[in-house]
Order: sequence, then C-alpha cells, then structure tokens
Amino acid sequence: MSRVGPVSRRGERRTVLGRAGRVLGVLRDDLWTWRADPLPPSVWLRWFPHGLVCLAAVGVLLGDAAQLGDNGGVDPGFAFVIALAQAGAMVLALWRPVAAWWLSTAGMLVGAFAVRAEMLPGGERFTWPWTAAGLIGHLFVMLLLALRVRTRVSVEALSLTVLATYVVQGLVGAVDYQATGQLAVILFAVAVMLATALRGRREARRELEQQTSLTAEERARRTLLEERSRIARELHDVVAHHMSVISIQAQVAPHLVENPPDELKDNLAGIRQNALEALTELRRVLGVLRSEHPDALERPEGGDTAPHAPQPTLDRLDALVENTRAAGLAVTTGTSGTPRPLPPGVELSAYRIVQEALSNVLRHAPGASARVHLTYLPIGLRVEVSNTRPQRAPAPSHGAGHGLLGMRERVAMLDGSLTAHPLPDGGYQVAAFLPVDAAGQAADHEPPIHHLPEDDIR
Repeated sequence: MSRVGPVSRRGERRTVLGRAGRVLGVLRDDLWTWRADPLPPSVWLRWFPHGLVCLAAVGVLLGDAAQLGDNGGVDPGFAFVIALAQAGAMVLALWRPVAAWWLSTAGMLVGAFAVRAEMLPGGERFTWPWTAAGLIGHLFVMLLLALRVRTRVSVEALSLTVLATYVVQGLVGAVDYQATGQLAVILFAVAVMLATALRGRREARRELEQQTSLTAEERARRTLLEERSRIARELHDVVAHHMSVISIQAQVAPHLVENPPDELKDNLAGIRQNALEALTELRRVLGVLRSEHPDALERPEGGDTAPHAPQPTLDRLDALVENTRAAGLAVTTGTSGTPRPLPPGVELSAYRIVQEALSNVLRHAPGASARVHLTYLPIGLRVEVSNTRPQRAPAPSHGAGHGLLGMRERVAMLDGSLTAHPLPDGGYQVAAFLPVDAAGQAADHEPPIHHLPEDDIR
C-alpha cells in the first residue's frame, strides 16, 4: 500500500502536465501565427471602416506619445516608439489581427514598465497600466480580432490580456497611480462580445444565403427531372408503342399475302429493321432522360463501354446510305483527301448531319437524287449533301422544322460552320465544316448557339 500512493501521485502529475501541454499547444496553434486575414470591405460603406481605423490610429499615435512623454516622464523618443507600436497595431489589425494583438499587448507592457520606472511617491498621478490612448488602440485591436477569428481564439486573446493586466497592476504594482486595469478589462470584454455577436450574425446570414441558393438549385433540378421524366413517359407510351406496332406489322405482312415477291419481303424487312433500330435508339434516349446523371450512362465506372448501343461513326455511313437507297432515294457518295480516324465528336456529328440531310431530301424532295461527299482536310472535315430538283410536290410535313437547327447546334458545338441554301438548278445543298485541332481532337467548348430564322428551316 505504501507504494501505491507515490505511483498514483506521479500518474496524476503526468496527467496534469499532459493537459497543460495540450492547452499550451492549442494556444500556440491559435495565437502564435502570422496568418493574414484581411478585413473585407463593408457592403454599404466599402472602405470607410478602414479609413476610420487609420484615422483613429493617427489620434492614438499623437495622444499616446504625449501622455507617455509629457505626463509619464518617458523619454520623448522612446515614448514615440511605444505609441507608434500601439497605433501601428491598429492598422496591422486590418490585415493580420492576431499579430496586431501581440504588438498592441507588447506595447502596453513596455509602456507600463517604462512609466513605472519614472513614478515617484507623491508625484503626479498617472493612468496606469493602460494609458487612455493605449486603451483605445487595444480596444480597436480586440474588436477587429473578434470580428474575424473563431470565438475560441477571441476568448484566448481576451484571457491573456486580462492576465497581463492583472500581473502588471495586481502583482507588480506601482506607486501613486490611477488604476485603469478594471475599466480596460470591462471594455475589452464588451468589445469581444459585440464583435463575436456581429461575426455570428454575419456567418448566419451567409449560411442562410447558401441554403437559399441550394434550395433554389434543388428546386430547379427537381423540376428538370420531373420534366424529363414526363417527356420520357410520353416517348415511351406513344412513340415506342407505335414503333413496336410498325415492327410487328412489317414482320406479319408477308404472311398475309400469297406468294409475296422478294422485293416486297426486302422492303418489309427493311422497315422492320429500321423500326428495331429506332426502338434501340429510343431506349437509349429514355435512359438518359430518366437518369439523374446522364453523363454516367455514357461510360460506366471502370472505363468500359456503356451497355447501350455505340454512337454511330463514319464507319457506318455506308449502311446509312444503303438504308436510304432502300427507302427509294438514289444516293451517290464520294470522298476527297486521305480518310483517317477523327475524334468521336466529329464523326458522330458528321454522321448525324448526313442522316438528317438525307431525311430532309426524302421528305421535301420526292423523286430527287442525292449526293454525299466527304472532304478530309488537314484541319478538319467538310461534309456536303446536295440533291437535285424534286420531281413532284412534297407531301405536307407534320414536323416542327428542327432539322437544320439541330445540325447548326452540332456544328456550333465543335466551333465549325454550316451553310444550307438552294442551288441554281432547283436543288438544295447542306455543307458543314467540322474543325480538328493540331492534336487531332475537336474543340471541346460550347460557344453560344445562334438560332435560325424561320425561313432558313426546312
């Protein structure tokens, strides 16, 4: 039992020392720093608070130098240096509040001991340990400090200020002086509480603004998702249903005719194949519309290809042309330059431009023939689709006229150019240039898209 007591006391001492070490470590991290924290301009007054602090610093400099030199008996040069430190701390607090607090506190201590050395019994009573000007300067510093640092740091700075004041006035003391320590502590505490409240109000307002912004963004995102879901439902319930019916009817139709010719079977097979491909594309579009993060559908985690059908490239252009010929349009193709692999965005846009242009010829120029020509240039790809004069008037179109608009948007996305105009012989031509940079990659930024005038939409 006699050994337990000393061991226990040593353990308690280690615990106390450990806690004291942790406290000192927190104080060092919070207050031993040169970190910059500039005071931001006021919302309404802009730089007026900064100017007010600088003007007050000039007053503290002149007043403190006069008090220390004339009333305190300190050498005028030394008094000016002390006053300069306390006034400079006010200006420094606009950018580095913690360092300014150290400078102001050091100025108070040096000034207090300098005045104490000149005090004589029965002499003139002097405000001590804080001079009136020094108290005002430190009040500004504490206010600016508490406005910008955490509450814990403000309380630590206030506590050390109170401790320094108590040690100088209560423990060291002087003779025949007018005590200012109690008043200084009260004023510093009020300044810290006021600044902490203002800082808390400012942070609460900032958090409220951020929350309001997030709420608005969430509302807009939810509205967008609901609209996309509604569009997806409409596409699924209407378009997908009709495409499925077309596919089934094209499959059943040959069995309803006795000895159907091979040409009829081929046409019906082509109709069924087009319907199935349209359903595949429609399913991919529906997946994008219903997804909260559509980009994730393009490439799943791990970098593998998405499970959806790959986006078409120029390698499938021959199949597109054959499909168009099967629909009754005479199409010729041509190529200039040296064919080479192009960035996926360029190849996809070229394919879609040709697809839409041939669809326009089928709808708006019945009986005409079409020509597709690709020109591979060192700086990009030129796509030309032209058709001859139609042989008969086109049937009324129920489309919305967005074909050329969609082509222009694709071209603008790649920083390219597109022209669409009638030809002298009565035909029509669509020509697009899709640039490729020196590294072989298309420009990836999206410039603003200019909408077409109504008379330019076919």
